[in-house]
Amino acid sequence: MNVKAFIEDKIVPALSPRYLEILDESYMHNVPDGAQSHFKVTVVSDAFEGKRLIARHRTINGLVAEALEGPVHALALHTYTADEWKARGGEALESPKCLGGSKLDNQ
Repeated sequence: MNVKAFIEDKIVPALSPRYLEILDESYMHNVPDGAQSHFKVTVVSDAFEGKRLIARHRTINGLVAEALEGPVHALALHTYTADEWKARGGEALESPKCLGGSKLDNQ
């Protein structure tokens, strides 16, 4: 399974995002090459209007539940309405360094 494509294929038809970025951050973690285990997903959608953060995350978790059963170990979600995204200047949060033994620590 190409996890990035799977996530996109689930989110796009359900949420019609104004902006969608799916980053495979597995390379930053102590996992085998090609693991597709750690993803950062930024979604800007009108579907989030009036919804609390937990409801937004539950929506996405539900859409990608199959991937969360395996191989995805970690899914960082950044969900915004168009106004929230504009207020942020169109910038997503940076991912923190892995605290569980990052591959990048040994370089």
